Amino acid sequence: MEYSLVITNGHVATPTGVIESDLAIKDGQIAAIGDGLVAQADHVIDADGQMVLPGMVDSHVHINEPGRSDWEDYRTGSQALAAGGTTTMLVMPLNALPARTTGEEFQRQKKIAETKSYVDFGFYGGLVPGNLAEISKMAEQGAMGYKAFMATTGSDIPGDFKNVTDYQLLKGMQEIGKTGLPILVHAENAAITDGLAAEKVAKGQTDIQDYVDSRPPFVEVEAVKRAIYLASQTNVHLHFVHLSTPEAVAQVTKAKAAGQNVTCETCPHYLILDRDQFEKIGPLAKCSPALRDRQVVEGLWQKLFSGQIDTIGSDHSPAPASMKQSPDHNIFDIWGGISGCQNNVDLLYDQAVTKRGLPVTDFIKLTAETPAKLFGLAKKGCLAVGYDADITLLDLKQHYQLKPADLYYKNKISAYMGMIINDRVTTTILRGQVIYTLKDGFKGQPTGQFLQKQLTGVDES
Repeated sequence: MEYSLVITNGHVATPTGVIESDLAIKDGQIAAIGDGLVAQADHVIDADGQMVLPGMVDSHVHINEPGRSDWEDYRTGSQALAAGGTTTMLVMPLNALPARTTGEEFQRQKKIAETKSYVDFGFYGGLVPGNLAEISKMAEQGAMGYKAFMATTGSDIPGDFKNVTDYQLLKGMQEIGKTGLPILVHAENAAITDGLAAEKVAKGQTDIQDYVDSRPPFVEVEAVKRAIYLASQTNVHLHFVHLSTPEAVAQVTKAKAAGQNVTCETCPHYLILDRDQFEKIGPLAKCSPALRDRQVVEGLWQKLFSGQIDTIGSDHSPAPASMKQSPDHNIFDIWGGISGCQNNVDLLYDQAVTKRGLPVTDFIKLTAETPAKLFGLAKKGCLAVGYDADITLLDLKQHYQLKPADLYYKNKISAYMGMIINDRVTTTILRGQVIYTLKDGFKGQPTGQFLQKQLTGVDES
């Protein structure tokens, strides 16, 4: 037969629109999109009216192996991603221990992931105090970019990730600019957030409301402005992760208009959850930046609809349930991070496309096409001939209430627990092979491959 697999009777989400068509796969890539392809297929999947989407490219994932594998390892994390419709993950250099901040550690962690990941993966290196000499070494190993924290992070444990000063950030930008790779910045003013938190704790004000008040929107906006200015003095692509305020996004838009190479991401939880829901959900919804007032959330949606946000990443940041508890109910002592990557596609599609009317073409740009382009994944992120056959089937006729048994995480906790989701991922395909179905789960061994940045795109002539 001409094709190894044909998907038929689906709504195929191409970059230019949703079409009713067959999609054919050969040698792991999309070989044809058109009518009447079923007769030429070795195998056929009847999508039965489901959405046929490009697999998500989640450009912001934390996997905690090695060192903290009890938080999340490559097997469980990649299974959760695949079950949620993600086919490519780009993994942050923390919170593994030691953090991925040297060429040697980069190579070691790559070998670990190669035998365990169910989805394709790329790695970021880290910019931390004292590792400028390692930047080029990590680039040689295939780094997709470099993560840096302006907010305070890490611990006293040797090898843990550390934030940088403004001077260290500037020197890092200069060095990273030489590689042609982006720097990904967590932008919050460390001095102000640390000071406000210490003030609250000293007064015994340690509930959820106090935590939110210790990380007000302006600390993000100020840090974004500062990072943009520092980057303007260098030749670096600056990418902001998890922006939570429309004002911060506006600063990125302003810098773009001035010709600067600046992009930004937000996360599903900053669009779906708010400060009041944080109060109801409790510590499972603690994250940094903090969840915002509903008015701020609505402003962020407006930025999304106007095309001012480039990508959406999960910022999946898992931890054991015990780290989401405090015996004296001190929210400042509780781990800040949301486990959410398994609901990247279904929950966001429900909220953005079904309920708010975001065009499907915009949805796939945010979740697949643009992150693939930004990070040089030339054959990822599109349902088009010549691209990898990374595909998700999303059934809009199904709905379910999220429960622990649905989750593949190492620790089956989520800020979205109990939510009703009005669609469901039923099948995930990686490079032409079905790796997950809702009915049967996972079969076979992991086949995820390490990805490196490609400087040229797919020839679509």
